[in-house]
Amino acid sequence: MNIRLRAEEVERQSLAPHASFSSATRGRLRPEEECVVRTAFQRDRDRIIHSKSFRRLKHKTQVFVIPEGDHYRTRLTHTLEVAQIARTVARALRLNEDLTEAIAMGHDLGHTPFGHAGEEALNEVFAPGFKHNEQSLRVVDVLEGGGGLNLTWEVRDGILNHTGPVRPATLEGQIVKIADRVAYINHDIDDAIRGGILATEQLPGESLEVLGIKHRDRINNMVLDLINTNWNGSDVINMSPSVQAATDSLREFLFQHVYIGSDAKREEAKARHVVQCLFYYFQDFQALLPDEYLKRAISCGIKRVICDYIAGMTDRFAIRMYQRYFLPAPWVE
Repeated sequence: MNIRLRAEEVERQSLAPHASFSSATRGRLRPEEECVVRTAFQRDRDRIIHSKSFRRLKHKTQVFVIPEGDHYRTRLTHTLEVAQIARTVARALRLNEDLTEAIAMGHDLGHTPFGHAGEEALNEVFAPGFKHNEQSLRVVDVLEGGGGLNLTWEVRDGILNHTGPVRPATLEGQIVKIADRVAYINHDIDDAIRGGILATEQLPGESLEVLGIKHRDRINNMVLDLINTNWNGSDVINMSPSVQAATDSLREFLFQHVYIGSDAKREEAKARHVVQCLFYYFQDFQALLPDEYLKRAISCGIKRVICDYIAGMTDRFAIRMYQRYFLPAPWVE
């Protein structure tokens, strides 16, 4: 029995007409034999979850650099929260939950150590520019496993366009793009309150009147708004105007009070210094790069592969590399 074919038939019978069907994928970069059990999008999700890049997200910064508390978000827990929110919306709208989950699981694979501080540091020293969404696509296309994961076009499109001005081509990708913002706005508020950076009373009252005061209520109201606003088969996934305005106001508030200049960011200058020092050091001492990166430098250029190497580091590995190359080691008799 070919279980995949039966699953594809279930999709055709149960999903909305404007959903993305795994049997109609635009395909992979390299043709390969289909799985007899999993659909194409299920297979993509599994490849991402089993990748080393995915596992490293547990030791990469979300907002707080190397937090000591056990309850602060990391890039991995952020990814899981995005996936949960996006899947809930996709299921309610009868869109492809497997595609939605695959995009969500892969959207931040290219994030640097130290979060956006590391991203900005590489962007400053790498002339073509560095963006984490482009690096996420590079991870799944080229880097992971030495040759990429060979994902479907729909997953790759959703990963690339989860941030920035371009809208993902699929409705599932559009859901992830909004779910990403819903997740980080709310959990960054939660972490900032936990860290003593904010108090609930400081949050803009107009936004709380629309979205709710409690963390759980805000997420629930945003999710319900997404479902209700797009219930009739919209061509584009949007929030309602009032909820969108309240969400944008909260995001702007976070930029003013958390993301720029707050105590949560006090270590970012050091983090940028670590990343850029490593970048210049590996330019001068290229032989220290792992062999797989040196081989790739022949076709991609040394600066490109140095970016690849540093972007793949966890926070703690980057710090270890900095300590190894820039701090004196203790004398051992």
